[in-house]
Amino acid sequence: MSIVEHIQELRRRVLIAVLAIAAGTIIGYIWYGTNIGPIPSLGEILRAPYCSLPADQRFGGSSGECRLLATGPFEMFLLRLKVGSLAGLVFSSPVWLGQIWGFVTPGLKKNEKNWALGVSIVASTLFTIGAVLAYFVLSMGLEFLLTLGDEAQIAALNGERYFSFAISLLLIFGVSFEVPLLTVLLNAAGVISYKQLNEKRRYIIAFLFIFAAFITPGQDPFSMVILALSLCVMMEIATQIARVNDRRRAKRREEWMDVDDESSSSIDAATPIGGAGSVLDPAEQVTASSIDNPESLKNQFGEPVTATPAPRSSSSARPMQQDTYGRRNGLNLQSNQQNSQTPNNGSPHNGPNNGPDSGNGTAPGAAGGFFDDVL
Repeated sequence: MSIVEHIQELRRRVLIAVLAIAAGTIIGYIWYGTNIGPIPSLGEILRAPYCSLPADQRFGGSSGECRLLATGPFEMFLLRLKVGSLAGLVFSSPVWLGQIWGFVTPGLKKNEKNWALGVSIVASTLFTIGAVLAYFVLSMGLEFLLTLGDEAQIAALNGERYFSFAISLLLIFGVSFEVPLLTVLLNAAGVISYKQLNEKRRYIIAFLFIFAAFITPGQDPFSMVILALSLCVMMEIATQIARVNDRRRAKRREEWMDVDDESSSSIDAATPIGGAGSVLDPAEQVTASSIDNPESLKNQFGEPVTATPAPRSSSSARPMQQDTYGRRNGLNLQSNQQNSQTPNNGSPHNGPNNGPDSGNGTAPGAAGGFFDDVL
């Protein structure tokens, strides 16, 4: 496939992904304020952690309502569009992830495809688990943060800030849950080992708590502790997976430790395939028949094949003439030339003027044979 064809395929796949995201955004925008059967609207799902707080901790909670404030004329529209776009990105993820997969996989080998597919499935699962955990942690974090003031104050949350806080918490938990997967991949690549992870376990746990304290948007202890504890548990699982990988790698290495570098390979001798003889013991070669015994040659119908050997020319004879009459005429011409050079031994038939048999030293039969061949 040429570069132009690659670019055309990329453009087609990007167009499909963009159309899928646009369709998902429209669905998310409509779902934000509309219930779909028994499923509540997207806005109600996102407001549920805030609405679960006691009524005296919410603005307007005494009347039984649960609403967020809007301080600008376009804020409600932009908020709905923002939430709908994020929802559309999630809804259309199977489509645009499939397009990415279809564009990348032709250049991968079979084992690389298996690795990429497995990593994608595990990464998606871990992200979903982290986002779901963050959704349930959100209400506890809000309750802690909104009760820090005294009774003279009441929290009136802005819709834009609240949804930004909630979405940030979901994304942070989801991305943080990918750290154990990254650890396993680094171990599989040989960058880190189980011994290093085991020796640095204390430092890793301390780093995870510091990481959770800085990355959580609300800075509340509930979100930080739950995220840190979850990462510690998953890192311990990743450490044990690294232990299994290192054992398997060490066992594979021990199999070749006692093998001499100069020794030959332990590959078995070649075995016959389909009844053929062994490569080390080849079958008897069939030799061609000698030209001196042409009767031993037979054609495909079993009939004997006769062949006339070419006459040997003397050193004084001219080279065989190749004309349009073929090789046979050339042989006859050469024979005539040899007869003409025979010396006169006193025979009456070999003299220059002895009857009808004379004439340039060539017998009539020979000349007749030549013209017969020509005609």
